[in-house]
Amino acid sequence: MEVGMRRQLEERESKIMLPNQSADEVSHLAVDIGGSLIKVVYSSSNNNNEADDKGKKSSNDCVGIPNGSSDYPVLCGRLHFAKFETSKINDCLEFISSKQLHRCGGWHQEASPHDKNIIKATGGGAYKFADLFKEKLGVSLDKVDEMDCLVAGSNFLLKTVHPEAFTYIDGREEYVQIDHNDLYPYLLVNIGSGVSMIKVDGDGKFDRVSGTSVGGGTFWGLGKLLTKCKSFDELLELSHKGNNRVIDMLVGDIYGGGDYPKIGLSSTAIASSFGKAISENKELEDYGREDISRSLLRMISNNIGQISYLNALRFGLKRIFFGGFFIRGHAYTMDTISVAVHFWSKGEAKAMFLRHEGFLGALGAFTSYKSHGLDNITTH
Repeated sequence: MEVGMRRQLEERESKIMLPNQSADEVSHLAVDIGGSLIKVVYSSSNNNNEADDKGKKSSNDCVGIPNGSSDYPVLCGRLHFAKFETSKINDCLEFISSKQLHRCGGWHQEASPHDKNIIKATGGGAYKFADLFKEKLGVSLDKVDEMDCLVAGSNFLLKTVHPEAFTYIDGREEYVQIDHNDLYPYLLVNIGSGVSMIKVDGDGKFDRVSGTSVGGGTFWGLGKLLTKCKSFDELLELSHKGNNRVIDMLVGDIYGGGDYPKIGLSSTAIASSFGKAISENKELEDYGREDISRSLLRMISNNIGQISYLNALRFGLKRIFFGGFFIRGHAYTMDTISVAVHFWSKGEAKAMFLRHEGFLGALGAFTSYKSHGLDNITTH
């Protein structure tokens, strides 16, 4: 599937890890309820004869637990991913109910009825919507700390899934081999409604060192007001067709079309986002929706890339991983962040992205079912 379209699906499947279980059995469900989106991760068996989304046969993928447990020597199957707008939470609840995901319970059939009425949840919505989950589904939300989950999900992916991390340079994905013995420390930049920047020093060892309120919610909120778009994906699609130079003031616009070589600025560098709107006798309706969304996306992505690198520099970190549903595998978003990191680091640092970037918190909540043998998982 092409990069720009990879996040367009409402439900995706990724063969990472699953319990040994009977066909069509769902074992666990975890949710990450953010300010803009709800992310859902659940597990199911992956039968050798099961066809994938394209009708092709898929085989079991297995993960071992290196803790010597005879109860869980190998876990096999598939993880499923789904997303919903938080404003349409009833769609999420209907989805969970239709698939009976809330009745998953423990790894073993002898799990108590009480255990089967609790699911792991993270994000602010785990508190805000706890009563709604109880009312509609009859389940209680076992709340897991949001930052703990982000880091646990990131560490799980970087240690367990290959290929997972990649750079995006000149329109090309290049996957990165992660040395598990040299993973820490790194900077995790999670771009959700807002942005959190987390210095990760190990499993469960981290500090939120910075952040910004200018994130995915800013792009969506301002974009909705300026373009009347109905969804985040529609706004992204518009940006793909736009030209930010129609609205952004460039260095060349100030210097008569030339560069500013003394400080290393090319004529095409943005001097002021939306700056041309000041000097032109135009109203909002005179600008194309595509150009507005493109300029907005570039403004936010540039700033996130710059602030991320400055924090990495502050702590001497060489690795910067970007996650969160703001990215969505969108080529222009990744390209803009990559260019910003490259520019401000003078080529010494690279932005790295994650295939499952939007599901870090949900994955972290999922792996918090530690009593069922999910801790210390590694791939065969």
